[in-house]
Amino acid sequence: MTENYVLTEDLAYIFKKLSAQEKEKFKDTSILITGCGGFLGYYFMHFFAQYANDLGINKIIALENFLTGTKDWLDELVSSSDKIKLYEFDVIKDDIGQIEGAEDVDLVIHGASIASPTFYRIYPLETVDANIWGMRRLLDYYVEREIKGFLFFSSSEIYGDPFPEFIPTPEDYRGNVASIGPRACYDEAKRFGETLCYIFNQKYNMPVTIARPFNNYGPGMNVNDKRLPADFAKAVIDNRDLKIFSDGTPTRTFCYISDAITGYLKTLLHDQFDVFNIGIDKPEVSVKQFSEFFISHGREIFGYEGNIVFEKSSDSEYLTD
Repeated sequence: MTENYVLTEDLAYIFKKLSAQEKEKFKDTSILITGCGGFLGYYFMHFFAQYANDLGINKIIALENFLTGTKDWLDELVSSSDKIKLYEFDVIKDDIGQIEGAEDVDLVIHGASIASPTFYRIYPLETVDANIWGMRRLLDYYVEREIKGFLFFSSSEIYGDPFPEFIPTPEDYRGNVASIGPRACYDEAKRFGETLCYIFNQKYNMPVTIARPFNNYGPGMNVNDKRLPADFAKAVIDNRDLKIFSDGTPTRTFCYISDAITGYLKTLLHDQFDVFNIGIDKPEVSVKQFSEFFISHGREIFGYEGNIVFEKSSDSEYLTD
């Protein structure tokens, strides 16, 4: 494989951030990860491939339906590691029991879900089904097996539009969320997925933990993803203007992928039911400030010639929750 120095440095950072006790929990384990071809899957897969021997991992079972995930880098990764078994698999309808070695899995990472608003509005039912029926099928399969950890990827979107006094948002905030609207398929599916996690822990004592990501960014994000970092990056690559479909004042924080993956792994290995926000509190950056970062560095590195352009989206529901 061609070495990516940023990725290599990030993976070493993640490994270093795990405690000796956390590393020990990977020894002699088999890991199953759904949605392995997505943005987060890119780092999980590379991390496990890179450090499988150091951590004593026996096998990584990687599942992906390739609706939005990519396959080229996965094929390359599989060919470089005898620890990885890749299967084209739809968590909504396919039988996990038919996957060789699934019954012996110790750690489960359920990351199969569309996360880009553009795409989950195109595939709303698939988004709902992956987080509810796909989640339920996995829980039903592993409830009677002695797994050590089950990580469900929820989302910061379950908080909806928090009132100002709840920003930064604590994990016990119940949310201000619309159950009907263009984004509801994602937000409400994640909320219901969390309810399933809670029920299976309470009723069967399953070691389920929940991660709520806040705006991760970094290598591995598809430039056609349509989320803000990817959208701006693609505009710079294509030497197009950066289009902002608001007044540029909305703010958010951005958590770099290596910090986020470190948090997700710690959540996976937590051993008991809990919920964790994975992100950073500061700095809070406006969309306009974020675009200016791409403008300045794009010009310096790529000779970018575009500018910031404020437009009204042709989509009447673009800013609707």
